[in-house]
Amino acid sequence: MKKSFYIILLLFGMALNAKSQISIDSVLYTIEQNNKTIQANVQLWEAKKMEYKTGLMPSNPKVDYDFLNGSPVGAGNQIDFAVTQSFDFPTVYSKKKQLSEEQIKQAEFQLTSAKQDILLEAKLTCIELVYRYKFQSEVLKRKESTDKWLSDFQSSMVKGERSILDVNKAKLQLTEINADFQRNLSAINQLNQKLTELNGGVVLNVTDLSYSEIIEVPSFENLEEEIKANDPIREYIEQENVIIEKKIELSKAMSLPKVEAGYRYQAILGQRFNGVHVGLTIPLWENKNKVKAQQANLEFNDLNLLNHSNERYYYIQNIYEKQLNLKLTLDEYETLFTGLNTVELLDKSLELGHISTIEYFMELSFYYGALKNYLMTEKEYRQSIAELFKYKL
Repeated sequence: MKKSFYIILLLFGMALNAKSQISIDSVLYTIEQNNKTIQANVQLWEAKKMEYKTGLMPSNPKVDYDFLNGSPVGAGNQIDFAVTQSFDFPTVYSKKKQLSEEQIKQAEFQLTSAKQDILLEAKLTCIELVYRYKFQSEVLKRKESTDKWLSDFQSSMVKGERSILDVNKAKLQLTEINADFQRNLSAINQLNQKLTELNGGVVLNVTDLSYSEIIEVPSFENLEEEIKANDPIREYIEQENVIIEKKIELSKAMSLPKVEAGYRYQAILGQRFNGVHVGLTIPLWENKNKVKAQQANLEFNDLNLLNHSNERYYYIQNIYEKQLNLKLTLDEYETLFTGLNTVELLDKSLELGHISTIEYFMELSFYYGALKNYLMTEKEYRQSIAELFKYKL
């Protein structure tokens, strides 16, 4: 069991030291091409577009044929034949076409919004994975150092220079480190499985993933305006208003009379009659309250737009303030860890006997705890930046 564990460590270390690094942007590009939900949404909205293009032409022509037997026999038979075509008022067709065009535009906003949701989920997963890889690298370093000290303590104990307590402390530390390694390795496997799921079941060979360059964050006012201008959900809701207005115009046009024209033929008692058929449909009841219903929908959609704008504004504000605070903390950590050689100093102090074994491991635990918080802060900061710039995905 111990041998297999070291093999895993070795293989993992080789993966971490791979020369070729994969960027998050390249992973997102691959997922965009392979994600099944994105593909399904494209197919769905292609079908919707075709649906929106139906019903733009006049209704089908109608053919009637009647053959009536006369009674008594001498009365003769009667034949009636008619071909008719009904037409809406001419403006109806132009209104239907305009409505169709606006509905097709709306489909693009829905597709963009759904794609951005998936790509943001993938990007947050990638950032989490980079953090896990970096943390695992530090765990491996700590394990290597603790292994060395455990071996030294065991050798020194044989010579009478160390006690069994020192050996046990090193073993205890090693057990905690191995537990951290296994937990982190499990998290890495789960994150890779999530990326495979998002990639449509196609395995991504993400053995070494690197952070993307950080985008400079503008002022809150400028960023909020930029997000607002590129918000597909806002555009979708605004487009819904345009569609409702077109439906109102169409309902009004549908309240105008319909025309029916055609040819009619009749034969009875050896006589034939044929000529033009003209009819007029007066829509007194069919479209009643349709305009009022669409106006009510318009008022509801206006409120929906205000609600979305309000939610988006405060969501962005919260994320913006979060990234500002994280940036301050991250800068402090970076300043602290730049040129810091705590591990080397502790190793030297323990070697020279300036500190005890328990002091050494306690100080080392403080150091690695701070390092883990540093890596965690870096991850959370980058995730908050990803959420702010979701509209660029």
